[in-house]
Amino acid sequence: MTATNSSGDGPQMKTLEDLVCSSSLAGELQQYSLLLSAVNIFFSLTAFLGNSLIFVALHKISSLHAPSKLLYRCLATTDLLVGLVSQPLVATLWISVVHEQWRLCRFAWKAASISGYGLCLMSLLTMAAMSVDRHLALLLGLRYKQIVTLKRTYVIVVTLWIITVVTTLYRTLLSRIARWFGRIIISSCLLISITSYAKIFRALRRHQAQIQDHVQHQPSQPNAPNMGQYRKAVYSALWVQLALLACYVPVSVVAIVMAHRQANLSHLVVALGIANTVVNLNSTLNPFLYCWKISEVRQAVKQTIRQALYCPWT
Repeated sequence: MTATNSSGDGPQMKTLEDLVCSSSLAGELQQYSLLLSAVNIFFSLTAFLGNSLIFVALHKISSLHAPSKLLYRCLATTDLLVGLVSQPLVATLWISVVHEQWRLCRFAWKAASISGYGLCLMSLLTMAAMSVDRHLALLLGLRYKQIVTLKRTYVIVVTLWIITVVTTLYRTLLSRIARWFGRIIISSCLLISITSYAKIFRALRRHQAQIQDHVQHQPSQPNAPNMGQYRKAVYSALWVQLALLACYVPVSVVAIVMAHRQANLSHLVVALGIANTVVNLNSTLNPFLYCWKISEVRQAVKQTIRQALYCPWT
C-alpha cells in the first residue's frame, strides 16, 4: 500500500496490516484482490515505458534550460521507480491475499509502504523545487542562467534525495517522531509550491496589464519577448503539480474516513487499495502531461517511437 502509512498512528496501521494479511477478511477481499493486482501490474508497465521514453526524449532536447531539464529527469526517475518497485510490490501484496500467503503479504505491505512513502515524498520535494525554479526565472530575469546553474541544481537534487532517504528510514525506525517530521516536510512543500505559483501568476497579470497599457518594459520583469516561452514553462510545471495533487485527493479522503472507521472494514480496505492505485497512476500520467504541454518533449518522443518502430534492418 503506497501511501497507507502516511496517515494515522502506528497501532491503527498495524491493525490494518493484520486485517489485510490474515484470514479475517480474506474471503471478502479476494474478489477484489486479483483486479487490483492486475491494474497495478498494467500501470507498472505503462509507468516504466512512459518514463523511459521521457528519459530518452530529455536526452535529445537541447532547447530546455539544463537545470530545469534535470528537475524533470529527477521527477521522471521517481516515476520510473514507482513502476519498477512500488507497483510490483502492491501487486504482490494483493496476489498474496488471493493465495493466502500471509508472510509474503506482510513483507509486501511493509516494502510497498516504505518505498511508496519515500517516492511520494521525493515527488513532492521535486515539485516544490520546480515551482521555486520557475519563480527564480521570473525574479532574476537575465541573471537566472548565471545564478541557477547545473552544478547548483545537482547539489539541490542530491540534497532532496538525502532528505527523502533519511526521513523514510527514520519513519520506519521511529515512526511517531518521523511521521510528524514527514508531515512538516509535506506541508512545507505544498506551502512553497502554492506561494511560488501565486507570486508568479500575480506577476504575469501585472505583465499582461502592461501590454494592454502599451508599456514596453518594467525593470523588475523579464524581457517581453521571452514572456510567452516563460508562461508555457510555468503552465507545464503547474499541470504536473495539479495532477499530483489530484491523485492524492482520494487517498486523503479515505484516510480521513478510516480515522473514524465507521463503515465496513472490508470496503474501506478496498477503497484504500483503489486510492493508492490512483496515487501510483500519477507516474503514468506525467509522461502524457510532458508530451501534451512541452512541444520539445512531444517531438522527441515521436522521433524516439519512430526510430523504435523502424528498426535499422527494415
